[in-house]
Amino acid sequence: MESTSARPAGSTRREATRQKLYEAAVTLIAEQGFSATTVDEIAERAGVAKGTVYYNFASKSVLFEELLRHGVGLLTASLREAAERTAREGGNGVDALDAMVRAGLVFIDRYPAFTQLYVAELWRTNRAWQSTLMVVRQQAVAVVEEVLREGVAAGEFSDEIDVPLTAAALVGMVLVAALDWKAFQPERSLDDVHSALSRLLQGRVSGG
Repeated sequence: MESTSARPAGSTRREATRQKLYEAAVTLIAEQGFSATTVDEIAERAGVAKGTVYYNFASKSVLFEELLRHGVGLLTASLREAAERTAREGGNGVDALDAMVRAGLVFIDRYPAFTQLYVAELWRTNRAWQSTLMVVRQQAVAVVEEVLREGVAAGEFSDEIDVPLTAAALVGMVLVAALDWKAFQPERSLDDVHSALSRLLQGRVSGG
């Protein structure tokens, strides 16, 4: 899971190592679960010594917590960039939401294993990283909330909408639809899935 952010030269090597560990952890945990995955396996899959894992992360739990922060951070950045690009191009609020739907699908298409883990963890309440998960989830939802609030202020959206719930519903729609796509309808293209969700977003399902 690569970040596109510029990094100081001194942190390049450590960041590259962390990227390897993130990739190894997300793949293994998706394959066999968190409890069954060992630090030795993560190190072996990443091609590093076991001590390197502990040099970068205090424990397997800390590694997974940081993996959640990293992955949702990339998703949040993708959503924000999509909204900002739409605004620069003169699009309205619906255009921005539609662009974020597509950005979310692109992210999930690129990182399906992470998305699977993220959605699974949202349903668990006994994890040490539950509070962190709630924080990073809200960061992603907040980007959608901002577009909705701006749309309400501009008169593009009804002032009766529940902004937090609507934002969460839109994010959830993309996550669940994309996981269904990957698991049960992999023959569909990203454009197919985006088109279907775009129709929902724009209220064109009824055919009116």
